[in-house]
Amino acid sequence: MKVITPTFTGEPNDVPRFNSRYIISISFVSALGGYLFGFDFAVISGALPFLKTMFDLGPVQEGFLTGSLALGAIAGTIIAGVFAEKYGRKPALMAAALIFALSSLGMAFSHTLPLFIFTRFLAGVGVGMASLLSPMYIAEVSPAAVRGRNVAINQLTVVIGILITNLVNYFLADNGPDAWRWMFGLGFIPSALFFAGVFWLPESPRWLLKAGRDEQAAKVLAKVGNRAYAGSVTSDIRQSLSKTEKISWKTLLDKAVLPALVVGIGLAMFQQLCGINIVFNYASTIFASVGANLDQQLLQTVGIGIVNLLFTILAMWQVDKLGRRPLMLAGSLGLTILYLLLAFALSQQLSTVWISVFVFLAIAMYATSLAPVTWVLISEIFPNKIRGLASSVAIVFLWIAYFILVFTFPILTDKMGTTWGPFLLYAGICLAGFFFVRLRVRETKGRTLEEVEQVMMGH
Repeated sequence: MKVITPTFTGEPNDVPRFNSRYIISISFVSALGGYLFGFDFAVISGALPFLKTMFDLGPVQEGFLTGSLALGAIAGTIIAGVFAEKYGRKPALMAAALIFALSSLGMAFSHTLPLFIFTRFLAGVGVGMASLLSPMYIAEVSPAAVRGRNVAINQLTVVIGILITNLVNYFLADNGPDAWRWMFGLGFIPSALFFAGVFWLPESPRWLLKAGRDEQAAKVLAKVGNRAYAGSVTSDIRQSLSKTEKISWKTLLDKAVLPALVVGIGLAMFQQLCGINIVFNYASTIFASVGANLDQQLLQTVGIGIVNLLFTILAMWQVDKLGRRPLMLAGSLGLTILYLLLAFALSQQLSTVWISVFVFLAIAMYATSLAPVTWVLISEIFPNKIRGLASSVAIVFLWIAYFILVFTFPILTDKMGTTWGPFLLYAGICLAGFFFVRLRVRETKGRTLEEVEQVMMGH
């Protein structure tokens, strides 16, 4: 087979330029996986009061049902990492969309607890695939100058998914004991749209070059930017892949890769163990502990979604201006303080207004720091040759941490007899995370993926 090597030279005054409108368009389509991530993540909050009655859930069952999404996400992340490296990012995204559609219908029509948990596990497979593939794909098609903002689009669609799901849950709540079936079943609609949209996406040019499909890579890069941009990107990718050998799991333990892997795993676990997802998944439990009725509980989840969306939009502006490291430091320290205040408010049985204030501030802090920046860093810090594999390992640890978090919260509150006690633990974790970021995380703002690779290798 003839291998065509694209040579983009351009004129002396031909400076690299890229097609912003096209890049943003494909980023948003890819980020529909983030929307479905947000849907499956948030729908449980509104449905949980109904599911507790439907399946007569105890603390352990409640935690396992909620956390079964994470177990599926672990499997999905592993599958996506291998699938995306072998067959490409686009086919893997299509598979994730199909799984989202099937699992939404499966949960809606479940009549037994084991069947519901299995289909929620299946939904988790889709979530795990999307959590790896969408930010990785966006990072690989985006120029360095706007990569942070574009990857944050994925987080934006996640929070839009959370907000819309919370709104739908709120309006469906009065439709009788089977309202939860509609909450889950409506996820089929965005799943079908995502599946259709992926057909239009180009394959990642970085993956195409790695796979030896140079002519196709040249065509994609010609749409993304001008000749100078395409030539520069092609040269950088080839240089980073020039020493590529057969990739295996052992490659991750190489001394040139291990430092980045440690940082990626640490950030992934910290993003979950920081505790904010307790607020997202168990908002009804938290507000019920201070006397809020079901209508008030679901209304609070809508407020959480609105705050999350507004501050995620703010974060998209910040991440390429202020940098990754400062935002992570501010977020971890800010959450430490806010959790202590929230624990005090819950312990003193203050009004729902005060609980809302501290919850909303914590959501705002998380949305502008740990939420988007962790995904940006995971999509950036690994070398081209093993990005899919290394990212999948980091995200597997993220979902392990999420499962630990949501599984243990009902058990902790049951044993402690309070909802505020666990937040003292989360405050301590956030403080430890502050020091981890300060000691181990390097700034990646404004660097190409190939330059980041050199920084993480200590060059």
